[in-house]
Amino acid sequence: MKKIIIAIDGLSSTGKSTLAKQIAKQLNYIYVDSGAMYRAVALYALQKKLIIGEEFNKLKMIEALPSVKVSFVYNKKLNISDVYLNDLKVNKAIRSMEVSNVVSVVAAIPQVRQQLVKLQQQMGIQKGVVMDGRDIGSVVFPNADLKLYMTANAGTRAKRRYDELLTSNSNLSLQEVLDNINLRDHLDSTRKDSPLLKSNDAIEFDNSQLSKEQQLEQIMELVNSCLDS
Repeated sequence: MKKIIIAIDGLSSTGKSTLAKQIAKQLNYIYVDSGAMYRAVALYALQKKLIIGEEFNKLKMIEALPSVKVSFVYNKKLNISDVYLNDLKVNKAIRSMEVSNVVSVVAAIPQVRQQLVKLQQQMGIQKGVVMDGRDIGSVVFPNADLKLYMTANAGTRAKRRYDELLTSNSNLSLQEVLDNINLRDHLDSTRKDSPLLKSNDAIEFDNSQLSKEQQLEQIMELVNSCLDS
């Protein structure tokens, strides 16, 4: 059976990971959350005190990269891929607001991106991969068989993210999350190395008014058309 590479890019909190997992499950493909990889590196930087407040020791971050091991291990019970940082599971830790506030700064370091891009490209050699992030279609897999670019208005994205975080942080305000969304949009789109951008051959998809079920149904029509071509 024909196998393809599906690249999903787009703004933060547009549900790229959820969509990618759904597609991978339907096709029995490998799912790779590139954003989780950058979040894991950001968590490492916080744990090692390389980021304290506004101060970020980028040189030490670069020097430490050989010691940062990010991997995915499939969890059969939950039907998801657990994220490991140096052999410790960090699924919840990398989704904290603290990590969200620094991940774009960490991801802007060229050496960090270069190392993780190499790992991501290795994962796609055999095809049969769904990967989401900020530069998958433009940098990691420029020849991907199907490229999607997910968008939604900032208010909708902030509310989704707020509802997701509320269970673990009741002191969080919706405005804080909205400010973080806007900041990440700015940092992701203006960084010098591999900025967030829509590839010319990517299909833009606005899910502001769609449920997860409606979105998956429409996207799978695109996927099946690609598989049949």
